[in-house]
Amino acid sequence: MKIIPSVLVLAALWGTACNNADPSMNAPLRPTPPQAAKKPFTLTAHGHVRTDEYHWMRLTEEQRNAKEPDAHTREVIAHLEAENAYSDAVLAPVKQLRADLYKEMKARIKETDLSVPYRENGYWYHYRFEEGKEYAVHVRRKDAAGAVEEDFLNENALAEGFTYFDLGDFEVSPNNRLVAYSVDRVGRRQYEIRFRDLSTGTDLPDVITNTGGGCAFADDRTVFYPRKDKTLRSYRIYRHVLGTDPATDVVVYEEKDPAFSCDVYRSRSERFVMITTESTMSSEHLFLPVDQPMGGFEVFLPREEEHEHSVMHVPAHGGKPGHWYILTNWQAQNFRLMQCAEGATRDKARWTEVVPHRAEVLLEDVDTFKDHLVISERREGLTHLRIRRLSDGREHEIRFNDPAYVAYSGTNPEWDTDKLRYGYTSLTTPSSVYEHDLNAATDVLLKQQEVLGTFNAADYASERIWVPARDGAQVPVSLVYRKGTKHDGSAPLLLYGYGSYGHSIDPTFSSGRLSLLDRGFVFAIAHIRGGEELGRAWYENGRMEHKMNTFTDFIDCADHLVKERYADPARLFCMGGSAGGLLVGAVVNMRPELWKAAVAEVPFVDVVTTMLDDSIPLTTGEFDEWGDPKEKAAYDRMLAYSPYDNVKDARYPALLVTTGFHDSQVQYWEPAKWVARLRDHQQGDAPILLHTNMEAGHGGASGRFERLKEVALIYAFLMEQAGLVK
Repeated sequence: MKIIPSVLVLAALWGTACNNADPSMNAPLRPTPPQAAKKPFTLTAHGHVRTDEYHWMRLTEEQRNAKEPDAHTREVIAHLEAENAYSDAVLAPVKQLRADLYKEMKARIKETDLSVPYRENGYWYHYRFEEGKEYAVHVRRKDAAGAVEEDFLNENALAEGFTYFDLGDFEVSPNNRLVAYSVDRVGRRQYEIRFRDLSTGTDLPDVITNTGGGCAFADDRTVFYPRKDKTLRSYRIYRHVLGTDPATDVVVYEEKDPAFSCDVYRSRSERFVMITTESTMSSEHLFLPVDQPMGGFEVFLPREEEHEHSVMHVPAHGGKPGHWYILTNWQAQNFRLMQCAEGATRDKARWTEVVPHRAEVLLEDVDTFKDHLVISERREGLTHLRIRRLSDGREHEIRFNDPAYVAYSGTNPEWDTDKLRYGYTSLTTPSSVYEHDLNAATDVLLKQQEVLGTFNAADYASERIWVPARDGAQVPVSLVYRKGTKHDGSAPLLLYGYGSYGHSIDPTFSSGRLSLLDRGFVFAIAHIRGGEELGRAWYENGRMEHKMNTFTDFIDCADHLVKERYADPARLFCMGGSAGGLLVGAVVNMRPELWKAAVAEVPFVDVVTTMLDDSIPLTTGEFDEWGDPKEKAAYDRMLAYSPYDNVKDARYPALLVTTGFHDSQVQYWEPAKWVARLRDHQQGDAPILLHTNMEAGHGGASGRFERLKEVALIYAFLMEQAGLVK
């Protein structure tokens, strides 16, 4: 959307002649950042008054999507466009570098490529990428001699004419004749579900809008799906019968607690349609036999405060009755696995323990097979896969050698098999898919991501170190660098972090990151509290009243990396996205002098204001993470670290802040306001830049190549700040 007249852009960039007078008439003018209007807006809570001079940047959903923008919308968009133009002007000296980086990173990607096929319900499925195409083509072939492959979903065709595209999910009907698929062409994560006849390749007239993206077939005509409310919370599950008007679809479940969000799926046993509804700290499940699609869902176990659990059904087989597995934190902070009979789900006294709780090990997931359990667990921050054979109780573990890596159970839709697909990657090992024989304990490498060009994993080294935090906690840090990079305090270092929601940031491979490493950067991940790398307690000690640990851990890691000479103290950089952007915002306020520059992607920075407004998408589901600021104690805690509220007069480092105009998770106005306020208080001359993708949401640009342009922007900014641009 290009609304701003070019004259406004020029004025924003260069200012007036008197403001930018230069002794030399031939000297280039320095770009001047946009001057955002100040329109004081008062916010009062608990007797405390805050003034937000940039509150006006907020637009409603209706304003954002209006075909004819009103004056307010035009003003906001003009400001965002001026910010983009300013960023481009400041980064003009690295324009060619951005293009070169994009070309370099794209050249490492094998443009014509295939995924590893997996078998489900009598068919083999995979996807392929074609040269020059942004999106995948989904393919299947019947598991029969002489069967031919058929393309059943071409994402490139579905994306044609749109600047953004995301295929949310697809589900094939039990008789293999239909596929339900969901698409988002805006970036707001509001998906439209359509149905395709796989024999003809044509779509049925049924179209369901404003969904969460997933769905579940009960039988070949009946499908269940979630819809979103005005805050974009999935709050209802509907039943749709193909061939009927979606406006007449029946609500089969409504989640009335605004802290909970619901979803629906078909059990791996193929016996039930499952509804899961959960908040940050609690979950509940309902089930419906697939052969009773018009029936009512039954509650597995009524929800309990701070009881998180997931359930897995095992069908009757070999003379054994059907039963359930329950992965639960009931009397088990790091979770345990329990089992119960089909009729004993509501009585925990009738549950029996299968995998006990361990204080030092986080039980993350369990995959069930006919005669095996695959147990995914995390010890000392690293993932492990442990196999238990049910017929005799024998166990073995899959062994990995890298100092920092991640292993995970892959696509395993079929239960009656003795083969496991799992994924493996490390900071130096491209993404790999293995097939593991669950009985013989042997592995076969099916595919490893091919990195074109001169890449050789042996040219890079990774480490995992432990950093003492100020309160004595030991924080793991994963590092990677090109061999030959000096360990003498002269290397630029980029420190990445997240630290929220119990989400662990694992040390995965990135072919794009090679462009940094090859130019002498060290890349490090700080596995700080608020994540779950060291178990549930690691998360608990980084949320709510302990949130400050997230920020001090990150700073302590940075100081340690300088002290141990991994980093040049004059070229230390930090980066994070979303809640990781909150981390970046907090640490540049707390220690602005520590960083040469920082990158904050879609940053959650106006914590107090957002959490006080339950009309903003996702706010109500976040109270268990940050607290409810309508309570004074929580308000005061958030106020102590909220980046927007703690901007001060300081010599801030150079900042590159990114956002998406259609972001449904962190609204674009948070970073836009933050950048304006930072500039008001900047005491140094380092640039503070805002880049808004006007056609995308929280995840940025879509498409495997378009995304690289945003990476190239960030890397060019970092390289320029590191003094690597001649």
